[in-house]
Amino acid sequence: MSPSAEDVVKRAIDDAVARGVETGVQVAAYLKGKLVVDTWGGVADEATGRKVDGDTLFNVYSVTKAVAAVALHIQADRGLIDYNAPVARYWPEYGANGKAATTVRDVLTHRACVPQMPSDVTPERMCDWEWMTRAIAALEPIAPPGTKTLYLSMTFGWIVGELVRRTDPARRSLGRFIREEIATPLEITDLWVGIPDSAEVRIARQVNALRPIPAEYLPPLFLASMPEQVALSPVVFERPDVRRAEVAGVGGIFNARSEARFWAMLANLGELDGVRVLSRKLAQTFNTPRAHSDEPDQVMFNIPLPISIGGFWLGGPNTPVCSPKSPRAICHPGQGGSIGWADPETGLAVAICHNRLFNASTPAEDPILPIADAVRAGLGL
Repeated sequence: MSPSAEDVVKRAIDDAVARGVETGVQVAAYLKGKLVVDTWGGVADEATGRKVDGDTLFNVYSVTKAVAAVALHIQADRGLIDYNAPVARYWPEYGANGKAATTVRDVLTHRACVPQMPSDVTPERMCDWEWMTRAIAALEPIAPPGTKTLYLSMTFGWIVGELVRRTDPARRSLGRFIREEIATPLEITDLWVGIPDSAEVRIARQVNALRPIPAEYLPPLFLASMPEQVALSPVVFERPDVRRAEVAGVGGIFNARSEARFWAMLANLGELDGVRVLSRKLAQTFNTPRAHSDEPDQVMFNIPLPISIGGFWLGGPNTPVCSPKSPRAICHPGQGGSIGWADPETGLAVAICHNRLFNASTPAEDPILPIADAVRAGLGL
């Protein structure tokens, strides 16, 4: 541990909580493979006064996509998936209704052109893996696959997860695959995509501080990608059935020290503490920008998204504002402000988990940014 760095980060957390811009926060960081920050503050449940501790679990929403992507990369590393092959090679049903040409890389880079959730999805159906994968396989693409950047807000997880399941000789579900091929080898305790019953009592209750945006100001594809009945909100994602389901793109429930250890493996190019999860050669490609990086994304308010060929977001001056500063770093944000990142150049890996969901309109309004800056300042980076 780095006591001075941890003190700096702890003060930033306490300040955010004292100002009322955060409720409960955890931060963990690795530097060159060593845990150097593991601290927290605030309240996990405002109704009971339960405080955050190091074992508190948090909904991290789309940060889950990074873990799902790594599961797919493991299969590619083993020669079981070809990035340039059509998804239908591994999942024949997916080729229906104009999707036959969709490649695995199209999915990773959010160019599969099926951002929309099935129109008749419900929270109960979202918890049914077979129903969801059948319904997604039957979707018609918004545009010819590979021709447009359309962020796969929720569908990403089922497509990636089904690719992993279908190419796994043991036909494991994505949640089980993550536990057995990523978490257990790396001695990570809390990287859940579908929680066990025993984890329920440790989950922080979310505080919905998201500013409501009138539907008329939301892009139609944004609404289609995250329809109201399954929206990324506490009403849906605090349901016991949703917590236990493998909602593979947005349903992760992690704590910071577990998530940071995952990112530390990526910062160290696929290996940590002598355990190699991915080949160095493959991990070195993850920060390669995808083609069409400047193309506005019609799902995400016509903003270009800095996504790599590996399915991660890239650091730099673009969104999210609290991301790593280097464009060679990889990261993934989640609904409401969660984020994790890995910077192979400095060896820094960070996870920031919290339970107060926000949508800041400017960097100055972002309560996570000072905490992220405190990590960098405390470590002299």
